[in-house]
Amino acid sequence: MSGYAFGPRALTITAGDTVTWVNQDSAPHDVKTTSGPESVRSPMLDKGGTWSHTFTVAGSYGYVCTVHPGMTAQLVVKTAATRKPAPELPAHQHGDPAPSSAASPAREPAPATTSAHPHGTKSAAAAAPAPSSAAPSTPADPGPQAQPAAAADTARPLDPLLILAGVVAGVAVLCLLLVGSRSAAEGAAGQGGGADGQQ
Repeated sequence: MSGYAFGPRALTITAGDTVTWVNQDSAPHDVKTTSGPESVRSPMLDKGGTWSHTFTVAGSYGYVCTVHPGMTAQLVVKTAATRKPAPELPAHQHGDPAPSSAASPAREPAPATTSAHPHGTKSAAAAAPAPSSAAPSTPADPGPQAQPAAAADTARPLDPLLILAGVVAGVAVLCLLLVGSRSAAEGAAGQGGGADGQQ
């Protein structure tokens, strides 16, 4: 407050800041809000008197000296920026390794491939590095050796009618052969008899 005027005439602060008015005139002055989200009123300040107020509500405030209405000023209070707290990291004792789940995502073990050997044994070779010894081992895939047994189990048995038909066909062929050989033998005997009679 100097020269019958507020200085500065316009001021911008942040919520939580404190403003102090100092009367440097010989005449008394005060501070009274004429607009704003909250009402502010100071006592009458004589020369050298001071008064402070902490603004906690954001908004635009207009104020005046009630003794000298020509003394006006504007005060803008901005919302204080909120800071996000930093995430707390778990504390570890010196020498203790950090949990693997916090350091990197868990790696799934690679599928194992199986190969058959001539003697019927199987060996599993992992396509990727094997997991740590602490991880439970997964049983190997039974592999292609189990397929012939499964195929044999699922094979359909021969139909008895087909077997019977095969037997009947075999007997018929055998009978035809016997009849043919007998007729051939009788024909040969007949020709031999005719030749003897001509002699």
